[in-house]
Amino acid sequence: MIKLAPSILSADFNILGDQMAETKRAGAAWAHFDVMDGSFVPQISFGNPVLKSLRKNTDLFLDVHLMVVNPEQKIRSFADSGADMITFHYEATDDPGACIAAIEETGKKVGMAIKPGTPVEVIKPFMHRLDMLLVMTVEPGFGGQKYIPASTRRIAEARRMFDEYGLDTDIEVDGGIKRDNVDIVLNAGATVIVAGSAVYSGDVYENTKAFADHFKEWEAAH
Repeated sequence: MIKLAPSILSADFNILGDQMAETKRAGAAWAHFDVMDGSFVPQISFGNPVLKSLRKNTDLFLDVHLMVVNPEQKIRSFADSGADMITFHYEATDDPGACIAAIEETGKKVGMAIKPGTPVEVIKPFMHRLDMLLVMTVEPGFGGQKYIPASTRRIAEARRMFDEYGLDTDIEVDGGIKRDNVDIVLNAGATVIVAGSAVYSGDVYENTKAFADHFKEWEAAH
């Protein structure tokens, strides 16, 4: 099943709770929560207090993307704050296996992210322990970037690798995804679509519903 994960980084924080509720009403089951530390990426976003507040007020699946150095030091606190899935960057740690183990210990779902310049094959030693692979389709840290065309090949490569091992692992894509190019990543094998401005710019309900309806049509045709 294709899942939409609206990125709250693009939301209006004056009415964040209302906008998230609109995404749910329109068919989204996930929310994407970007944690940026100003070190691994240049920007700073939000952290545990915001996540705790959201957890109290939504039953959406909270997809927490750690764009931070030394993610192993942050995993427990974000798990305790209400994350359902924790995704760390392969490039942000010297020991990806230890990060995976730390997430496993919390009982949360395990995600690993790779930047556009990181070879997809780096995931091979960890494939069987991942619930999701996040293939970044822009450089992490900034919203509103254009989709990097070479990402299509990378998504397809990751899907082939999982298929070879008989793994039905989710592949998430994040960056530059809009309704007019989403079929590109779906056809390549993506199953979780992060969309920020494409959801939160304009009518949030209608934007979300358009994605949800399109996903149903795509799945019916495939």
